[in-house]
Amino acid sequence: MARGLEHGEAPAPRDRIWTVPNALSVIRLVLVPVFLVLLLVLHANAWAVVVLMFSGASDWADGKIARLFANQSSRLGALLDPAVDRIYMIVTPVAMALAGALPWWIVATLLGRDLVLATTLPLLRSRGLTALPVTYIGKAATFALMSGLPLVLLGQDTAQWSRVVLAIGWGFLIWGMAMYLWSGVLYLLQVGMVARRMPRVSSRTSVT
Repeated sequence: MARGLEHGEAPAPRDRIWTVPNALSVIRLVLVPVFLVLLLVLHANAWAVVVLMFSGASDWADGKIARLFANQSSRLGALLDPAVDRIYMIVTPVAMALAGALPWWIVATLLGRDLVLATTLPLLRSRGLTALPVTYIGKAATFALMSGLPLVLLGQDTAQWSRVVLAIGWGFLIWGMAMYLWSGVLYLLQVGMVARRMPRVSSRTSVT
């Protein structure tokens, strides 16, 4: 790659850094502390919901752009986008629980699922893998959760309309949690298949 750059060649599409999807992911990452300040310090629930809604919309947009335009996909994006998703999936329920908008058992369930899956990383790395592909049910679960959590937060208002919003939010949240847990089971089954069918790789092979 360095040799090509010396001759003025553009980096390969998969090696691009400055892409629209990557910029959206960085903006979403920067908005994490903004969300925390709005919710926990300023108690501006409505603005915190706006941040979550923007995050969800931009998450959909960057994935769509990366799929539609070949020059917008990159290795960095393939790592950055799910990493930011994971940060939001951890920060949002924890912050909402601290604000009294969500029971802690839901937080424990969501984080417990992720913790169990994290224990499989050494096994995957021993087979030369960093992670397994995200399934459609996993994407649907994330969408449902990131739709339900803002609605539950918005439904904390004392107005009459907030009860309807809260009920819809809990519907999305329960549906999303069910799919989130099921996607975790499917992930563990995939890990089991990898363990049975793929041989271990040496440390030298895995580095190269």
